[in-house]
Amino acid sequence: MTDDLRARVRDVLPGVRRDLDALVRIESVSADPERADQVQRSAEAVRDLFAAEGFEVAIASADGGRPAVIGRKRSPNPNAQTVLLYAHHDVQPENDHADWDSPPFEPTERDSADGPRLYARGAADDKAGIAAHLGAVRIHGDDLPVNVVMFVEGEEEVGSPSLSAFLQEHLDDLRADVIVIADSGNWDIGVPALTTSLRGLVRLDVEVRTLDHAVHSGMWGGLVPDALMALARLIAGCHDDDGNVAVEGLYAGPAADVDYPEERLRAESGVLPGVQWIGSGSTVERLWTRPSLSVIGLTAPKAEGSSNTLVPSAKARLSLRIAPGDSVENARDALIRHLEKHAPWGAELTITPVDSGEPTRIDATGPAYDAARAAFTEAWDGTAPIDMGVGGSIPFIAEFLDAFPAASVLVTGVEDPDTRAHGANEGLHLAEFERVIHAEALLLQKLGEL
Repeated sequence: MTDDLRARVRDVLPGVRRDLDALVRIESVSADPERADQVQRSAEAVRDLFAAEGFEVAIASADGGRPAVIGRKRSPNPNAQTVLLYAHHDVQPENDHADWDSPPFEPTERDSADGPRLYARGAADDKAGIAAHLGAVRIHGDDLPVNVVMFVEGEEEVGSPSLSAFLQEHLDDLRADVIVIADSGNWDIGVPALTTSLRGLVRLDVEVRTLDHAVHSGMWGGLVPDALMALARLIAGCHDDDGNVAVEGLYAGPAADVDYPEERLRAESGVLPGVQWIGSGSTVERLWTRPSLSVIGLTAPKAEGSSNTLVPSAKARLSLRIAPGDSVENARDALIRHLEKHAPWGAELTITPVDSGEPTRIDATGPAYDAARAAFTEAWDGTAPIDMGVGGSIPFIAEFLDAFPAASVLVTGVEDPDTRAHGANEGLHLAEFERVIHAEALLLQKLGEL
């Protein structure tokens, strides 16, 4: 059966690749209102692909959200489990085309240091997830070992704002015994992974005001604090001297015992040679299970053309990643308390929450996870998957866990350390993509045997 399945993977791969190329050419940028028609076109293309495989499929939305695709295909086995396969068809903005080595919406295959890759926006995140699901069900054809529900979302890259309403509206349509979410990645080329934890997110804007209008820096400097100086001190006080987040009340926990070599860390992060790491604890704890705080934006006068005046107000956008085990409510309250307590020189603060997402911790034990580990080990020629954390956030996973508490949720994906999702030259490692399809086809087979 294994050799037969490998042969079928090779048979379907060229067609799946053509379908992926076609999806990538659709500029389904959910953050761009001017490309709403492209997001709709993308949903229609996904609908048509699964309709051709015999799925009962429709486009749906909830609460004014962007179009999603729901499809269902039953197994000939009347006692089969139901497996939900999730991916998303919307993509991040491509930003400056000059930063790309090839047009961002023209799929282009090129050699890389670790093998051929397909470069384009969405080639990995997450149209390859759609294509992997398509390949797995195409391999089994009308002899599906499980009932399959397809759910391809259209707004993940803008925070899935209507997902809660969508899940409630389509709860019975989406109910499943096992949920496979193809929106994460693997540990390395040749080393598969199951994602078992993700940090959550709290973003807020903090505006500092010290004056009701700008004044001459020579006349008043030395007596009146300017807002940028006050904001700089406030931001600096969010970390201790070692770079740990100094906000009281945040949760931090242990991480898996995984080695992350120094040379790999530096190569993947792009950190400059003389720059030191910040924080304490193991590398993976700092990346996966401890909070981090970043300044991702500033509103202040530009250096070029600035005048000799004290700036009356300045604003920063703070991005706080919160550890699994914490909550958005606790983390947001702790950060706001810290900022208010440490406002320097009596500066006035205006704090405005921007958005948030809960962290996730998955108990990856039980028959479905055993089946996944066996499938991954076989597809990767004997290399067992590791349980991996992710420092970033996929807030909708927590919503799936809440909506379907009895389901086993498997978080997988096609990305690798050099995928560059969300950046220029996003690329899909093609040999890994083939293994992902093989692993998912095996997983469906093994779930059908339970």
